[in-house]
Amino acid sequence: MRFRLTVFNERGGLSAVTLEAPSEAAAVQQASAQGASVISVHADRLSRLRIGRRRSRFALLGFSQELLALLRAGVGLVESIETLAEKEENDASRLVLERILQALRSGKPLSSALEAMAEVFPPLYVAAVRASERSGNLVESLSRFVHYRAQVEAATKKALTALVYPVLLLGVGALVTLFLLAYVVPRFSRIFEDRMADVPLLTQLLIGWGNALNAHPWLAGLGIAAALAAAAAGVTRPGAKRLALRALARVPRVGARLRLLQLARMYRTLGMLLRSGIPIVQALGMTRELMQGSSLPAYDRACARIREGVAISIAFADAQLTTPVAARMLRVGEQTGNMGGMMENLAELFDEDNARALEIFSRAFEPVLMALIGLVIGSIVVLMYLPIFDLASNIP
Repeated sequence: MRFRLTVFNERGGLSAVTLEAPSEAAAVQQASAQGASVISVHADRLSRLRIGRRRSRFALLGFSQELLALLRAGVGLVESIETLAEKEENDASRLVLERILQALRSGKPLSSALEAMAEVFPPLYVAAVRASERSGNLVESLSRFVHYRAQVEAATKKALTALVYPVLLLGVGALVTLFLLAYVVPRFSRIFEDRMADVPLLTQLLIGWGNALNAHPWLAGLGIAAALAAAAAGVTRPGAKRLALRALARVPRVGARLRLLQLARMYRTLGMLLRSGIPIVQALGMTRELMQGSSLPAYDRACARIREGVAISIAFADAQLTTPVAARMLRVGEQTGNMGGMMENLAELFDEDNARALEIFSRAFEPVLMALIGLVIGSIVVLMYLPIFDLASNIP
Protein backbone atom coordinates (compact mmCIF):
# COMPACT_ATOMS: atom_id res chain seq x y z
CA MET A 1 0.00 0.00 0.00
CA ARG A 2 1.22 3.50 -0.78
CA PHE A 3 1.46 6.15 1.96
CA ARG A 4 2.09 9.89 1.69
CA LEU A 5 4.19 11.29 4.53
CA THR A 6 5.12 14.80 5.53
CA VAL A 7 8.60 14.59 7.09
CA PHE A 8 11.21 16.88 8.63
CA ASN A 9 14.46 15.89 6.97
CA GLU A 10 18.04 16.18 8.21
CA ARG A 11 18.60 19.42 6.27
CA GLY A 12 15.98 21.14 8.41
CA GLY A 13 13.15 21.38 5.91
CA LEU A 14 9.74 19.88 5.37
CA SER A 15 9.14 17.59 2.42
CA ALA A 16 6.54 15.18 1.11
CA VAL A 17 7.56 11.55 0.72
CA THR A 18 5.69 8.63 -0.87
CA LEU A 19 6.50 5.15 0.44
CA GLU A 20 5.29 1.63 -0.23
CA ALA A 21 4.59 -0.24 3.01
CA PRO A 22 2.17 -2.91 4.31
CA SER A 23 0.83 -0.61 7.05
CA GLU A 24 0.92 2.96 8.34
CA ALA A 25 3.19 1.96 11.22
CA ALA A 26 5.57 0.27 8.80
CA ALA A 27 5.68 3.41 6.65
CA VAL A 28 6.57 5.54 9.70
CA GLN A 29 9.30 3.09 10.71
CA GLN A 30 10.68 3.04 7.20
CA ALA A 31 10.89 6.84 7.08
CA SER A 32 12.44 7.00 10.57
CA ALA A 33 15.07 4.47 9.51
CA GLN A 34 16.06 6.87 6.73
CA GLY A 35 16.71 9.60 9.29
CA ALA A 36 13.50 11.61 8.83
CA SER A 37 11.05 12.79 11.48
CA VAL A 38 7.48 12.04 10.47
CA ILE A 39 5.01 14.93 10.88
CA SER A 40 1.94 13.33 9.32
CA VAL A 41 1.03 10.23 7.34
CA HIS A 42 -2.02 9.13 5.38
CA ALA A 43 -2.83 6.37 2.92
CA ASP A 44 -3.12 7.07 -0.78
CA ARG A 45 -6.72 6.00 -1.38
CA LEU A 46 -6.43 5.67 -5.15
CA SER A 47 -3.32 3.57 -4.77
CA ARG A 48 -5.01 1.47 -2.10
CA LEU A 49 -7.91 0.71 -4.40
CA ARG A 50 -5.66 -0.05 -7.33
CA ILE A 51 -3.32 -2.31 -5.38
CA GLY A 52 -6.20 -3.99 -3.56
CA ARG A 53 -7.61 -5.22 -6.86
CA ARG A 54 -4.46 -6.88 -8.08
CA ARG A 55 -2.85 -8.23 -4.92
CA SER A 56 -3.82 -11.05 -2.60
CA ARG A 57 -3.66 -11.12 1.17
CA PHE A 58 -0.49 -12.29 2.88
CA ALA A 59 -0.53 -16.09 2.83
CA LEU A 60 0.20 -16.74 6.49
CA LEU A 61 -0.19 -20.50 6.28
CA GLY A 62 2.03 -20.75 3.19
CA PHE A 63 4.66 -18.51 4.82
CA SER A 64 4.66 -20.68 7.95
CA GLN A 65 4.95 -23.91 5.96
CA GLU A 66 7.85 -22.65 3.85
CA LEU A 67 9.66 -21.15 6.86
CA LEU A 68 9.18 -24.41 8.75
CA ALA A 69 10.65 -26.43 5.86
CA LEU A 70 13.72 -24.17 5.67
CA LEU A 71 14.32 -24.25 9.43
CA ARG A 72 14.00 -28.03 9.49
CA ALA A 73 16.58 -28.20 6.70
CA GLY A 74 19.05 -26.40 8.96
CA VAL A 75 18.83 -22.94 7.37
CA GLY A 76 19.13 -20.03 9.81
CA LEU A 77 16.19 -17.77 10.59
CA VAL A 78 17.56 -14.68 8.82
CA GLU A 79 18.67 -16.70 5.80
CA SER A 80 15.24 -18.36 5.65
CA ILE A 81 13.41 -15.01 5.60
CA GLU A 82 15.85 -13.76 2.96
CA THR A 83 15.11 -16.80 0.81
CA LEU A 84 11.36 -16.29 1.12
CA ALA A 85 11.70 -12.61 0.26
CA GLU A 86 13.81 -13.37 -2.82
CA LYS A 87 11.34 -15.85 -4.28
CA GLU A 88 8.21 -13.76 -3.42
CA GLU A 89 6.56 -12.27 -6.50
CA ASN A 90 3.82 -10.31 -4.73
CA ASP A 91 5.02 -6.78 -3.91
CA ALA A 92 2.97 -6.42 -0.72
CA SER A 93 4.10 -9.79 0.65
CA ARG A 94 7.72 -8.98 -0.19
CA LEU A 95 7.41 -5.73 1.78
CA VAL A 96 6.20 -7.69 4.81
CA LEU A 97 9.18 -10.04 4.59
CA GLU A 98 11.62 -7.15 4.12
CA ARG A 99 10.24 -5.45 7.25
CA ILE A 100 10.82 -8.68 9.17
CA LEU A 101 14.38 -8.85 7.84
CA GLN A 102 15.06 -5.27 8.82
CA ALA A 103 13.87 -5.91 12.37
CA LEU A 104 15.89 -9.13 12.71
CA ARG A 105 19.07 -7.46 11.42
CA SER A 106 18.63 -4.66 13.96
CA GLY A 107 18.68 -7.23 16.76
CA LYS A 108 14.96 -7.53 17.48
CA PRO A 109 13.42 -10.96 18.13
CA LEU A 110 11.07 -12.44 15.54
CA SER A 111 8.04 -11.98 17.80
CA SER A 112 8.63 -8.21 18.01
CA ALA A 113 8.98 -7.99 14.23
CA LEU A 114 5.70 -9.83 13.77
CA GLU A 115 3.91 -7.84 16.48
CA ALA A 116 4.73 -4.58 14.66
CA MET A 117 2.55 -5.80 11.78
CA ALA A 118 -0.60 -6.75 13.65
CA GLU A 119 -2.72 -6.39 10.50
CA VAL A 120 -0.80 -9.34 8.98
CA PHE A 121 0.11 -11.56 11.93
CA PRO A 122 -2.70 -12.32 14.44
CA PRO A 123 -2.04 -12.22 18.19
CA LEU A 124 -2.25 -16.03 18.40
CA TYR A 125 0.62 -16.37 15.96
CA VAL A 126 2.76 -13.75 17.70
CA ALA A 127 2.15 -15.34 21.11
CA ALA A 128 3.10 -18.79 19.84
CA VAL A 129 6.34 -17.44 18.35
CA ARG A 130 7.17 -15.50 21.54
CA ALA A 131 6.63 -18.63 23.65
CA SER A 132 8.91 -20.59 21.32
CA GLU A 133 11.64 -17.96 21.76
CA ARG A 134 11.60 -18.65 25.49
CA SER A 135 11.83 -22.41 24.99
CA GLY A 136 14.20 -22.16 22.00
CA ASN A 137 12.06 -24.37 19.76
CA LEU A 138 10.65 -22.27 16.94
CA VAL A 139 10.31 -25.31 14.66
CA GLU A 140 7.93 -27.08 17.02
CA SER A 141 5.86 -23.93 17.54
CA LEU A 142 5.53 -23.33 13.80
CA SER A 143 4.63 -26.97 13.29
CA ARG A 144 1.81 -26.68 15.82
CA PHE A 145 0.48 -23.51 14.19
CA VAL A 146 0.58 -25.06 10.70
CA HIS A 147 -1.30 -28.08 12.01
CA TYR A 148 -3.79 -25.79 13.77
CA ARG A 149 -4.49 -23.69 10.67
CA ALA A 150 -4.71 -26.76 8.46
CA GLN A 151 -7.35 -28.27 10.75
CA VAL A 152 -9.36 -25.02 10.86
CA GLU A 153 -9.28 -24.67 7.08
CA ALA A 154 -10.19 -28.35 6.61
CA ALA A 155 -13.25 -27.97 8.85
CA THR A 156 -14.29 -24.81 6.98
CA LYS A 157 -13.88 -26.48 3.59
CA LYS A 158 -16.05 -29.41 4.68
CA ALA A 159 -18.86 -27.06 5.63
CA LEU A 160 -18.57 -25.04 2.42
CA THR A 161 -18.45 -28.17 0.26
CA ALA A 162 -21.62 -29.49 1.85
CA LEU A 163 -23.40 -26.19 1.12
CA VAL A 164 -22.27 -25.76 -2.50
CA TYR A 165 -24.82 -28.09 -4.10
CA PRO A 166 -27.90 -26.79 -2.21
CA VAL A 167 -26.94 -23.18 -2.97
CA LEU A 168 -26.34 -24.02 -6.64
CA LEU A 169 -29.64 -25.87 -6.83
CA LEU A 170 -31.49 -22.97 -5.22
CA GLY A 171 -29.88 -20.48 -7.62
CA VAL A 172 -30.80 -22.51 -10.72
CA GLY A 173 -34.35 -22.95 -9.46
CA ALA A 174 -34.69 -19.22 -8.87
CA LEU A 175 -33.41 -18.42 -12.37
CA VAL A 176 -35.81 -20.89 -13.99
CA THR A 177 -38.72 -19.47 -12.01
CA LEU A 178 -37.76 -15.93 -12.96
CA PHE A 179 -37.52 -16.92 -16.63
CA LEU A 180 -40.98 -18.49 -16.56
CA LEU A 181 -42.53 -15.45 -14.89
CA ALA A 182 -40.80 -12.76 -16.95
CA TYR A 183 -40.79 -14.42 -20.40
CA VAL A 184 -43.14 -17.41 -20.70
CA VAL A 185 -46.12 -16.22 -18.66
CA PRO A 186 -46.58 -12.87 -20.51
CA ARG A 187 -46.72 -14.72 -23.84
CA PHE A 188 -49.25 -17.21 -22.54
CA SER A 189 -51.35 -14.38 -21.17
CA ARG A 190 -52.16 -13.19 -24.71
CA ILE A 191 -54.33 -16.28 -25.15
CA PHE A 192 -56.58 -15.17 -22.28
CA GLU A 193 -56.89 -11.47 -23.16
CA ASP A 194 -60.46 -11.80 -24.45
CA ARG A 195 -61.68 -14.15 -21.74
CA MET A 196 -59.79 -13.00 -18.64
CA ALA A 197 -62.96 -13.17 -16.55
CA ASP A 198 -63.05 -16.96 -17.01
CA VAL A 199 -59.46 -17.37 -15.85
CA PRO A 200 -58.97 -18.62 -12.24
CA LEU A 201 -57.88 -16.05 -9.67
CA LEU A 202 -54.46 -17.65 -9.07
CA THR A 203 -53.74 -17.62 -12.79
CA GLN A 204 -54.77 -13.96 -12.98
CA LEU A 205 -52.34 -13.15 -10.16
CA LEU A 206 -49.60 -15.10 -11.91
CA ILE A 207 -50.25 -13.25 -15.16
CA GLY A 208 -50.15 -9.92 -13.33
CA TRP A 209 -46.76 -10.73 -11.78
CA GLY A 210 -45.39 -11.93 -15.11
CA ASN A 211 -46.58 -8.84 -17.00
CA ALA A 212 -45.12 -6.58 -14.32
CA LEU A 213 -41.70 -8.28 -14.55
CA ASN A 214 -41.82 -8.19 -18.34
CA ALA A 215 -42.75 -4.50 -18.42
CA HIS A 216 -40.21 -3.48 -15.73
CA PRO A 217 -37.22 -5.85 -15.95
CA TRP A 218 -35.09 -3.33 -14.10
CA LEU A 219 -37.15 -4.03 -10.97
CA ALA A 220 -36.13 -7.67 -11.10
CA GLY A 221 -32.51 -6.69 -11.66
CA LEU A 222 -32.66 -4.24 -8.77
CA GLY A 223 -34.17 -6.88 -6.50
CA ILE A 224 -31.50 -9.43 -7.41
CA ALA A 225 -28.76 -6.84 -6.87
CA ALA A 226 -30.23 -5.90 -3.48
CA ALA A 227 -30.40 -9.57 -2.46
CA LEU A 228 -26.77 -10.14 -3.49
CA ALA A 229 -25.68 -6.98 -1.67
CA ALA A 230 -27.50 -8.09 1.48
CA ALA A 231 -25.86 -11.51 1.26
CA ALA A 232 -22.43 -9.93 0.78
CA ALA A 233 -23.02 -7.64 3.75
CA GLY A 234 -24.06 -10.59 5.86
CA VAL A 235 -20.86 -12.43 4.99
CA THR A 236 -18.41 -9.54 5.41
CA ARG A 237 -19.82 -7.38 8.22
CA PRO A 238 -19.35 -8.61 11.80
CA GLY A 239 -22.59 -6.98 12.97
CA ALA A 240 -24.65 -8.77 10.33
CA LYS A 241 -22.91 -12.03 11.17
CA ARG A 242 -23.79 -11.64 14.85
CA LEU A 243 -27.43 -10.97 14.05
CA ALA A 244 -27.58 -14.00 11.75
CA LEU A 245 -25.92 -16.21 14.37
CA ARG A 246 -28.34 -15.01 17.05
CA ALA A 247 -31.29 -15.82 14.81
CA LEU A 248 -29.91 -19.26 13.98
CA ALA A 249 -29.08 -19.94 17.63
CA ARG A 250 -32.80 -19.76 18.47
CA VAL A 251 -33.45 -22.76 16.22
CA PRO A 252 -33.12 -25.76 18.60
CA ARG A 253 -30.97 -28.18 16.57
CA VAL A 254 -29.12 -25.50 14.63
CA GLY A 255 -28.31 -23.59 17.82
CA ALA A 256 -26.84 -26.72 19.40
CA ARG A 257 -24.62 -27.28 16.36
CA LEU A 258 -23.42 -23.66 16.35
CA ARG A 259 -22.55 -23.97 20.03
CA LEU A 260 -20.59 -27.16 19.35
CA LEU A 261 -18.77 -25.39 16.52
CA GLN A 262 -17.73 -22.57 18.86
CA LEU A 263 -16.53 -25.09 21.43
CA ALA A 264 -14.44 -26.86 18.79
CA ARG A 265 -12.75 -23.59 17.80
CA MET A 266 -12.20 -22.68 21.46
CA TYR A 267 -10.69 -26.03 22.42
CA ARG A 268 -8.48 -26.19 19.33
CA THR A 269 -7.10 -22.69 19.93
CA LEU A 270 -6.56 -23.27 23.64
CA GLY A 271 -4.85 -26.58 22.92
CA MET A 272 -2.47 -25.00 20.43
CA LEU A 273 -1.60 -22.15 22.81
CA LEU A 274 -1.10 -24.42 25.83
CA ARG A 275 1.13 -26.80 23.87
CA SER A 276 3.16 -23.79 22.75
CA GLY A 277 3.92 -23.02 26.39
CA ILE A 278 1.56 -20.09 26.92
CA PRO A 279 0.05 -19.90 30.46
CA ILE A 280 -3.61 -20.84 30.77
CA VAL A 281 -4.77 -17.40 31.93
CA GLN A 282 -3.13 -15.66 28.98
CA ALA A 283 -4.41 -18.32 26.58
CA LEU A 284 -7.96 -17.86 27.87
CA GLY A 285 -7.77 -14.12 27.26
CA MET A 286 -6.53 -14.59 23.71
CA THR A 287 -9.28 -17.11 22.92
CA ARG A 288 -12.10 -14.89 24.16
CA GLU A 289 -12.65 -13.25 20.75
CA LEU A 290 -13.78 -16.62 19.34
CA MET A 291 -16.82 -16.77 21.60
CA GLN A 292 -20.10 -15.19 20.52
CA GLY A 293 -23.69 -14.88 21.68
CA SER A 294 -24.70 -16.51 24.95
CA SER A 295 -21.43 -18.46 25.08
CA LEU A 296 -19.42 -15.29 25.77
CA PRO A 297 -20.84 -14.50 29.25
CA ALA A 298 -20.48 -18.17 30.19
CA TYR A 299 -16.88 -18.13 28.98
CA ASP A 300 -16.13 -15.01 31.04
CA ARG A 301 -17.56 -16.65 34.16
CA ALA A 302 -15.43 -19.74 33.58
CA CYS A 303 -12.29 -17.64 33.07
CA ALA A 304 -12.94 -15.73 36.29
CA ARG A 305 -13.24 -18.98 38.27
CA ILE A 306 -10.08 -20.40 36.69
CA ARG A 307 -8.17 -17.27 37.75
CA GLU A 308 -9.42 -17.93 41.29
CA GLY A 309 -7.84 -21.41 41.21
CA VAL A 310 -10.79 -23.58 40.17
CA ALA A 311 -9.91 -26.51 37.91
CA ILE A 312 -10.55 -26.01 34.19
CA SER A 313 -12.80 -29.05 33.94
CA ILE A 314 -15.00 -27.84 36.81
CA ALA A 315 -15.17 -24.22 35.61
CA PHE A 316 -16.06 -25.22 32.04
CA ALA A 317 -18.60 -27.79 33.18
CA ASP A 318 -20.36 -25.31 35.50
CA ALA A 319 -20.47 -22.75 32.67
CA GLN A 320 -21.90 -25.39 30.29
CA LEU A 321 -18.93 -25.12 27.97
CA THR A 322 -18.50 -28.88 27.82
CA THR A 323 -20.37 -32.05 26.99
CA PRO A 324 -20.35 -35.13 29.27
CA VAL A 325 -17.60 -36.68 27.15
CA ALA A 326 -15.61 -33.44 27.09
CA ALA A 327 -15.84 -33.00 30.85
CA ARG A 328 -14.46 -36.48 31.42
CA MET A 329 -11.63 -35.96 28.91
CA LEU A 330 -10.69 -32.63 30.54
CA ARG A 331 -10.41 -34.32 33.92
CA VAL A 332 -8.13 -36.93 32.40
CA GLY A 333 -6.03 -34.17 30.84
CA GLU A 334 -5.63 -32.47 34.22
CA GLN A 335 -4.58 -35.74 35.84
CA THR A 336 -2.02 -36.59 33.14
CA GLY A 337 -0.75 -33.02 32.68
CA ASN A 338 -1.55 -33.07 28.96
CA MET A 339 -4.33 -30.49 28.87
CA GLY A 340 -3.21 -29.00 25.55
CA GLY A 341 -3.22 -32.32 23.72
CA MET A 342 -6.54 -33.31 25.29
CA MET A 343 -8.19 -30.08 24.14
CA GLU A 344 -6.97 -30.66 20.58
CA ASN A 345 -8.43 -34.18 20.71
CA LEU A 346 -11.73 -32.70 21.89
CA ALA A 347 -11.74 -30.24 19.01
CA GLU A 348 -11.25 -33.05 16.51
CA LEU A 349 -14.06 -35.00 18.16
CA PHE A 350 -16.44 -32.04 17.91
CA ASP A 351 -15.46 -31.37 14.29
CA GLU A 352 -16.14 -34.98 13.32
CA ASP A 353 -19.51 -34.85 15.06
CA ASN A 354 -20.41 -31.63 13.24
CA ALA A 355 -19.23 -33.06 9.91
CA ARG A 356 -21.48 -36.10 10.33
CA ALA A 357 -24.46 -33.96 11.26
CA LEU A 358 -23.84 -31.64 8.29
CA GLU A 359 -23.61 -34.57 5.90
CA ILE A 360 -26.88 -36.04 7.20
CA PHE A 361 -28.58 -32.65 6.90
CA SER A 362 -27.27 -32.16 3.38
CA ARG A 363 -28.51 -35.56 2.24
CA ALA A 364 -31.95 -34.91 3.72
CA PHE A 365 -32.22 -31.28 2.64
CA GLU A 366 -31.27 -31.70 -1.02
CA PRO A 367 -34.29 -33.90 -1.94
CA VAL A 368 -36.61 -31.58 -0.01
CA LEU A 369 -35.19 -28.56 -1.81
CA MET A 370 -35.54 -30.26 -5.19
CA ALA A 371 -39.15 -31.15 -4.38
CA LEU A 372 -39.93 -27.54 -3.39
CA ILE A 373 -38.34 -26.15 -6.56
CA GLY A 374 -40.24 -28.69 -8.65
CA LEU A 375 -43.45 -27.78 -6.87
CA VAL A 376 -42.99 -24.06 -7.61
CA ILE A 377 -42.14 -24.60 -11.27
CA GLY A 378 -44.87 -27.19 -11.68
CA SER A 379 -47.43 -24.89 -10.09
CA ILE A 380 -46.58 -22.14 -12.59
CA VAL A 381 -46.95 -24.53 -15.51
CA VAL A 382 -50.22 -25.99 -14.22
CA LEU A 383 -51.73 -22.56 -13.52
CA MET A 384 -50.97 -21.51 -17.09
CA TYR A 385 -52.27 -24.65 -18.76
CA LEU A 386 -55.47 -25.17 -16.74
CA PRO A 387 -57.34 -22.27 -18.43
CA ILE A 388 -56.28 -23.64 -21.83
CA PHE A 389 -57.77 -27.01 -20.96
CA ASP A 390 -60.98 -25.28 -19.85
CA LEU A 391 -61.15 -23.34 -23.09
CA ALA A 392 -60.54 -26.50 -25.14
CA SER A 393 -63.29 -28.37 -23.29
CA ASN A 394 -65.80 -25.60 -24.12
CA ILE A 395 -65.11 -25.80 -27.85
CA PRO A 396 -68.05 -27.67 -29.51
